[in-house]
Amino acid sequence: MNRSSNDSITWFPACKLEDVPANGGVCVKYNDEQIALFHFARRGEWYASQNLCPHRQQMVLSRGIIGSENGEPKVACPFHKKTFSLVDGHCINGAECAIKVYPVKVEDGQVFIGVSKCVEEVYA
Repeated sequence: MNRSSNDSITWFPACKLEDVPANGGVCVKYNDEQIALFHFARRGEWYASQNLCPHRQQMVLSRGIIGSENGEPKVACPFHKKTFSLVDGHCINGAECAIKVYPVKVEDGQVFIGVSKCVEEVYA
C-alpha cells in the first residue's frame, strides 16, 4: 500500500512478502534506523513505523500487538500497551507522544519502505 505519492520519497527494498508473518511484524534496518514493518493480512494492508517505543526507549514495536480501533490500524507496545496509529503515528490512548510512520508499497513480491530524502541525506 502506498500512502504517499510525494517525489521526496526514496523507496528501499525492505524484504520479500514471505519474510513477514501474516498479521504480525518484523524489524528492518535502514542505515542506522530500525523500522517496524507490519502485514495486516486480514486487511490486505502494510504499514511501517519507527521501532523505538517512545516510553521505554527500547526497540520493540515490531513485536507489538497489531489490531484496529474504530477501523484505524494500530500497534500496541508489548511492554505497556500504549497504542499508536499506524496511519499517522499519534498515540491513541493518550496524548503523551507519537511515533514516526513510513509509507509502504508492494511490487513483484517485494516490500518497499519509503523514507524522506531528508533522512536519506543524513545517512549519506
